[in-house]
Amino acid sequence: MPGPFVFIATNRVREGKLEAEKSRVRGWVRFIDEREPRVIGFHEYLSEDGTEVEYVQIHPDAASFEHHLGVLTAEANESYRETLEATTAIRVYGEPTQPILDLLHALAGEGVPITVFPQHLGGFQRG
Repeated sequence: MPGPFVFIATNRVREGKLEAEKSRVRGWVRFIDEREPRVIGFHEYLSEDGTEVEYVQIHPDAASFEHHLGVLTAEANESYRETLEATTAIRVYGEPTQPILDLLHALAGEGVPITVFPQHLGGFQRG
């Protein structure tokens, strides 16, 4: 049985914008929650030194993540670009489609590593 589709993106916080990023998160999470009912989990974590954040997303399948990318491109949040400087790494757990990989490469930019772990060997999750 395939596992969930998990996406983790590391982003560098713009200098002097940490408080703005912290303020932005509530609205961003609400935005995703309202528009993406299939998402199992959507979290943002801050590094210990406050220079990076990571988005951790848990989707039931790649189609849910494709929908997420469509929501992002259709409703790009300008505040994201105001507070976050660049994506520095992406990790994908599950089998991304070629359109997902193409869009991730385009959004992240040249030189950003995208690591894929396509094969789910086992596990579980609770409600």
